[in-house]
Amino acid sequence: MLDITQLNASLSMPVMADSNNFGLHEEVVSPADAPFPLAAVNPKPMVTWRVTRSCNLNCMTCLYDSRPRQYESELTTGEGIALIQDLAAFQVPRLLFAGGEPLLREDLPEFVAYARHLGVQPAIFTNGTLLNWEKAAQLKRAGLRSVSILLEGIGREVDLNRGAPGAFNAVLEGYENCKSAGLEVEIRTPLNRWSYRELAGILDFVEQMQIRKVVFSHLVYTGRGSNPQDDLTHEETRRALDLLLERAEDFERRGVAIKLATDENHVDGIYQYLRLVRRNPTRAQAAYRLLQECEGGVQGAGVGLAGIDSVGDVHPDPYWANYILGNVRVTPFSEIWGKSSDPLLRGLRNRLPLLKGKCANCRWKQACGGNLRVRAEEYFGDPWMADPACYLTNNEIGKGIPDQVEAMEDDVLLSEQAA
Repeated sequence: MLDITQLNASLSMPVMADSNNFGLHEEVVSPADAPFPLAAVNPKPMVTWRVTRSCNLNCMTCLYDSRPRQYESELTTGEGIALIQDLAAFQVPRLLFAGGEPLLREDLPEFVAYARHLGVQPAIFTNGTLLNWEKAAQLKRAGLRSVSILLEGIGREVDLNRGAPGAFNAVLEGYENCKSAGLEVEIRTPLNRWSYRELAGILDFVEQMQIRKVVFSHLVYTGRGSNPQDDLTHEETRRALDLLLERAEDFERRGVAIKLATDENHVDGIYQYLRLVRRNPTRAQAAYRLLQECEGGVQGAGVGLAGIDSVGDVHPDPYWANYILGNVRVTPFSEIWGKSSDPLLRGLRNRLPLLKGKCANCRWKQACGGNLRVRAEEYFGDPWMADPACYLTNNEIGKGIPDQVEAMEDDVLLSEQAA
């Protein structure tokens, strides 16, 4: 995730010549010379566990294809406790409870409390409509610190997407209830063709409502949100990023305490860095340090991210629902993740030599790790092709199109976006 506000704040920090600044000192670093070393040691993954597929809503863009119904064979309370115990022993740092709608699980506070007891940081991703004050306070007492609430837009558009009149107001009430209960709460807003049209208005609304943090999440092609035609074109993405970056700078200048961030596209950090190099090369050195901490390959699928669904199937990340590495009812997660010889998992952990097309010779591939491999797999049927959501130009990635295969790939992307 790219914390735009933190990155902008770094511009006001002095550039110190010390042993920890990666040898930058006072010289201006050009984009072509800026190395982003990929960490050699695989970290323990942050795990998203979709505790249920059931939901109280029926959103048109649901990434998990959830509906207001009961689903069979979901992990029991006892199986969930055993899973958390295994995750803690494996030293997983963070466990995100998601759905469906996780608040439909009556044992959710028990899961949160047990994770906290064992030293795993619990978090929740919710649609926000069920977060009354009592529920928020109960989760706070159980040891929860952070909540992410989905908000697709403003007003009637949210109600229409969710198929539930009053859903928008319920989300705002849930947000306020979390704040009142002492929880850290963020709003997550998808960047797609619907939210793009009202992006400026959303940012105005965020300031008006004094929402403290908003994460704008790029579209991942999965569930009922799997249509690439719902995504932004590359030019729209660049305009959206420019608006977010400019508004974050404006908030900082005016002392408005609102944090903006983006997620699900590791290219954003590179785009911001290139923008800073063009506008303020000296200050870009400070931002460079933060970008090194956002190594996409380390944070990506199969390495720093893992997914577990409601029936216990393990996936390379929370979105790769069509690829199963194993099931925790049969084999502990720690063994699946730590000992698997699965070819996709092995490839994800050494992905750079496998990258094709636009990504193969990109000078930034160590920084973004080839971006989201699941998008490439969904779009091209090949997890090693270029991520279609990469919006950097050939000039920016430092290469032309040397052969017909890559030319054809770019033609496909352009024709799809024009359709």
